[in-house]
Amino acid sequence: MSIYKKLTKLGLRFFSKRQLFKYGFNNSPMYRRSTGRVVYVSEDLLKVTVKIPLSWKNRNYVNSIFGGSLFASVDPIPMIQLIYILDSSYVIWDKSAQINFKRPAKQAVYAYFSFSTDELNSIRDRVAKEKEITIQKITQIVDKNQTQVFCEVNKTIYIADKTHYKEKLRTKVKV
Repeated sequence: MSIYKKLTKLGLRFFSKRQLFKYGFNNSPMYRRSTGRVVYVSEDLLKVTVKIPLSWKNRNYVNSIFGGSLFASVDPIPMIQLIYILDSSYVIWDKSAQINFKRPAKQAVYAYFSFSTDELNSIRDRVAKEKEITIQKITQIVDKNQTQVFCEVNKTIYIADKTHYKEKLRTKVKV
């Protein structure tokens, strides 16, 4: 069990999932280096907002936010959001990611993440039928008014039935 899973298990004894998600990310040394901050998590974890301020820590040569900071700030959110929302009978991994820059970010920017109950029901139904699936989640990094798009991150997330996944691993080891 990873250190993060152990800390999550311990933290859930004292905090709600919502609080643990927000403060866990914001206090994780790994995430803090991205310069992004989780500023909002809905009670049901279906909505998350991340703010990426322009600062001396992430300002690049041309005075805009370094692309690596933009990507690192949004990269882990959808996968961890799904891990928190779905139960432990699923295996969830980031499979791939692509970032498309649209314009330089020379101000604080925001990323809004959401899953609908319909999406979650579709994921559960598809995994029940297919045993393993991939989904696409596109996140736009925008200004505060959501009128300018600075970049888009397209994530491919792998989701599988845990029993199927373990059996698949056993079969691969035997070959």
